Amino acid sequence: MTDLAPRKAPDEAPKHAPNQARVIPLRPGPASSRPPAPPAAAPREPLWRHLVGDVLRKERQAQERTLKDVADAARISMPYLSEVERGRKEASSEVLAAAAGALGLGLADLLARTHAELVRVTSRRPAAPTGSLRSSSVRNGGLCLAA
Repeated sequence: MTDLAPRKAPDEAPKHAPNQARVIPLRPGPASSRPPAPPAAAPREPLWRHLVGDVLRKERQAQERTLKDVADAARISMPYLSEVERGRKEASSEVLAAAAGALGLGLADLLARTHAELVRVTSRRPAAPTGSLRSSSVRNGGLCLAA
């Protein structure tokens, strides 16, 4: 088998440093240019299911009750209540009312505590531009739920 590639003369030095890969740019440009830094990601709004789950878990633990006890009282499965508390499941209003009732809370109490937690969490973030929906709802103490 013959090699068709031209061979280098033994005295010809490589054009790149030894033990380093030779980089061939795909786009023309200065060799020392760096790729632009990605834009800073805006902080993400917390999900409602995470906040509701946190409120339910904190209340259950404050009452020193087990997950099984509250699930039995609410007539929902223990694994499902666990998923709701961890924010993995988006529970229906019926399930939330049952879990809140098992803890001695009304649905309105659960939603009010969850709203307070939302305000607490989002108030630590930089202020939104004036006139935005988020800043006006927090400023006016409004609560909006969407199904």
